[in-house]
Amino acid sequence: MTPDRARTGDRPAYRPEGLVTEADDVEVNAADADATDADGTGGGGADAGRAATAGDAPQLPRLGVVGTLRFVWRQLTSMRVALMLLMLLAVVAVPGSVLPQRPQDPAAVARYLEDNATLGPWLDRLGFFDVYASVWFSAVYLLLFVSLVGCILPRLRAHLRAVRARPPRAPRRFERFGVHDEVTTDASVDDVVERARVVLVGRVPRLPRFRVDVERQPGGGATVSAERGYLRESGNILFHLALLGILVSVATGQLLHYRGQAIVVEGRGFANAVTAYDTFRAGTAFDPRSLVPFTMTLDRFSAEFTADARPRDFTAEVTLAEPGAEPRAETIKVNHPLSAGAAKVYLQGNGYAPDVVVRDAAGEVAFAGPVPFLPQDAVYTSNGVIKVPDVTTGEQIGLQGVLLPTAVVSPIGAASVHPQPDEPLLVLSVWSGDLGLDEGIPQNVYELDTDAMTQATEDDGTAVTLFVEPGQTVELPDGLGTITWEGLPRFVALDLRHDPALPWILACAIGCLVGLAVSLFTPRRRVWLRITPAAEGAEGRDATDGGEAAAARGADGSGTRRTVVAGAALARGDDVGLADELARVMDQVRGDHPEGQDDESR
Repeated sequence: MTPDRARTGDRPAYRPEGLVTEADDVEVNAADADATDADGTGGGGADAGRAATAGDAPQLPRLGVVGTLRFVWRQLTSMRVALMLLMLLAVVAVPGSVLPQRPQDPAAVARYLEDNATLGPWLDRLGFFDVYASVWFSAVYLLLFVSLVGCILPRLRAHLRAVRARPPRAPRRFERFGVHDEVTTDASVDDVVERARVVLVGRVPRLPRFRVDVERQPGGGATVSAERGYLRESGNILFHLALLGILVSVATGQLLHYRGQAIVVEGRGFANAVTAYDTFRAGTAFDPRSLVPFTMTLDRFSAEFTADARPRDFTAEVTLAEPGAEPRAETIKVNHPLSAGAAKVYLQGNGYAPDVVVRDAAGEVAFAGPVPFLPQDAVYTSNGVIKVPDVTTGEQIGLQGVLLPTAVVSPIGAASVHPQPDEPLLVLSVWSGDLGLDEGIPQNVYELDTDAMTQATEDDGTAVTLFVEPGQTVELPDGLGTITWEGLPRFVALDLRHDPALPWILACAIGCLVGLAVSLFTPRRRVWLRITPAAEGAEGRDATDGGEAAAARGADGSGTRRTVVAGAALARGDDVGLADELARVMDQVRGDHPEGQDDESR
């Protein structure tokens, strides 16, 4: 018998599979030697076998394909990896906030690529200008999703089993617990059980504080087992389910959402169609037929400013016509969007759109209508371009200039001093030639392509500058025609957004907060009571309990039966309220007969 087996009897000592111990070498070699001697071959074979075995390295078990997959799955679904993926998702989202994104601002991306000729193309190849659609961001997103699902399902099954299970049975020795007590009462066992049940269940039986289980014992006694704190794990699961819901909702919203911008001038309307937007972006699963065909007319836009040109209020008064409903008047303010056709209509910007009429050299109207000029500063100094391609004779005309709402002209130039149109003035430069609109290449309506155009100049070579006031007609140089400024309506920049996942994201975010609060502030406690008739309990005690047995008998020595109630409580983790919990139960059990109690906390 080997030394290991001598300590454990005939049962062999445990060792991991594949590991060969030194004692095993001795046994194997001895058995080989006996077999060799029996065969008459001598001990040379045993020595060779002993040398070969001693030289072998320990053999570890192989995981295999299934074992490797199981190991990877367990690592992926562990809480540690889930937290790491959550942090990694936050890290990989940082470039989306630092670098310009092509879906939001393609012009800014183009400028970045132009300014960073070396780094920019590499960032573009790696998807840094469309982070949230990149392969690496999607990979982290999906891994986090799988990790949460694999983490939640086993915990949910275990939690449902625990909720349906009975509370743990009462331990045999309460004195081993840090919080325990014992009292003696004149009440019967049934009365004590009922009192304990009332205080543990609480005032609302349908929402009990504790789950209570009573088990009758031989001899007329009983044990009460109570447990609370299942809401702690329920809150934890709710938090993870809500976090999973946020991931699903965000992904669904990215597939089905749409967002578009449109500029609407006073007196003109807008129809909710893809072709009516100035810019439009939508998810990959968006169907243009899902757009609700509403129309909206901008009746009036009012803006209020202080004397020092600070904005005070912006209000857009519109008439909204939805399918199946009468047109109604609505208002749109900053941070007070309008709901129309399942979309939110936000007031994103505003400015002026000079209403001009341009006649060509033949006197024919070549262009007529308002032209939005984009504000550049707080006093609404606005830049704009008027393109006149449809002339009956001569070259195409391009007018590029600045609108000054309250103009002050000095020898060094002109400037606006207030955003309100008190003294409006148009300052224009004139170009003629080919606007490039017939080449089929999209152009920015707010920029003038002058590659194939010539700027009008004075005799001394300086550029011609036109100053036009409202109601004034000014002749264009070189006999190109005339321009008339007929009015100065305002325009608004509207931002329409539709994301069906937003209510779900809000609900899941609230669920995260509720679940986290419940899991953090719900204590997990267990309380046990052992209720024993005093006379029966005294018989089973040894001499050291003689004092308690005497106290269990009546004070007059009559031997009246009384009931001994021992209690213990246990918490998962530190719980400063555990002792008070047990004390509340014992006070209720004690009832109206506090004499004879044993308040010693052991």
